[in-house]
Amino acid sequence: MVKALEGIKVLDFSQLLAGPYAAMLLGDMGADIIKIERCHTGDLYRGMTFLNRYLNGVAPTFLAWNRNKRSLAINLKSDAAKKSIYKMVAKSDIVIHNFRPGVMEKLGYGYEDLKAINPGIIYGTNSGFGTEGPYVDRPGQDLLAQGLSGIMTLTGKDGAPPTTIGTGLADHLSAYQLVYGILSALYYRTQTGLGQKVEVNLLKSMLAFENQEITSLLNLKEKVKRPKSGIGLPFMAAPYGVYKCSNGYITIAMNDFSVLVEALGDDSLLKYNDEKILYDKRDEVFWAIENITKENTKEYWLKVMLEKDLWVSEVNNIEEIENDPQVQATNIIQTYRHKTAGEIKTVGPGVKLSITNPEISIAPPDVGEHSVEILKEFGIDQNEIDKMLQDGVITE
Repeated sequence: MVKALEGIKVLDFSQLLAGPYAAMLLGDMGADIIKIERCHTGDLYRGMTFLNRYLNGVAPTFLAWNRNKRSLAINLKSDAAKKSIYKMVAKSDIVIHNFRPGVMEKLGYGYEDLKAINPGIIYGTNSGFGTEGPYVDRPGQDLLAQGLSGIMTLTGKDGAPPTTIGTGLADHLSAYQLVYGILSALYYRTQTGLGQKVEVNLLKSMLAFENQEITSLLNLKEKVKRPKSGIGLPFMAAPYGVYKCSNGYITIAMNDFSVLVEALGDDSLLKYNDEKILYDKRDEVFWAIENITKENTKEYWLKVMLEKDLWVSEVNNIEEIENDPQVQATNIIQTYRHKTAGEIKTVGPGVKLSITNPEISIAPPDVGEHSVEILKEFGIDQNEIDKMLQDGVITE
């Protein structure tokens, strides 16, 4: 079956998370992703891992973002490499990188350089803070962008320090923004034949994500204050939050408060049944509710509250998420075999298409695993390839 992006060639110069994730999303849809890496050591994420643990020497962090790709290990500073890359650009559709602004230009792989070779090339860049403004030369990284975006002052409780999100949110969001831009540019090219440059950055991606909160603050002219209790968002009134039960936690979102009180079985809570009171006294309301929920199990409260169609759910431990029946029903946890790391469980594509459904067809590659194969496909002469191998311009 023809895949959604079959025939689209992507030269992926990126490393770590944001760029590789964007390229992987395109690869899941069938694009041919050629991961261009440093000789021998490759992507920085090959040598970085969580919990200081590797799978037979392979970093799970690298495996997470690099399926459905082939690896070309090449020294980008070499004249022979530049000659080969230019040939590849002439036959490719998309270039992705997440180097600091100016790096690709110095190497001779900037947008104007590649556009001169292939006017239809779509050139996707992902940086920390963009190419304009006082932060251009700053290092760009997820935690730094989270801090600048203001989201840390919306997370956690009053009196606590600014609180980070428990994953690389800025990286993830910028990957989605980059794919959104690239696919839009790809459609534009089908109409005009022209490629274009697509720029995203971590800070702008975070701010776009926080649009609801920022728009409210900019226009309401109100100050935001984090609650002392577990109210989930600083803009929200009670009961919105995470509540302790006798054997775990549940979340309770926006609800008809009188129906929630009925489920909780304590009419004394009705004294709070006013929108202004539920906000002004949200901490007091939270603790009053939690004093009730902690007296019974999360299973009990889910049954009682769901029977009344209240917005409620259990809180899963991330270590046990694969056992959740809904997670299992969606088949989002998938398995593939990696030749070094063995059988790998991972999160599969998050979108489902009725005809061209994305799939994991290629395990994450070793450094330079496909160097010779890729160069041959682009018409690089075998003698040139042999010389580049001999000179260490490429590795396999």
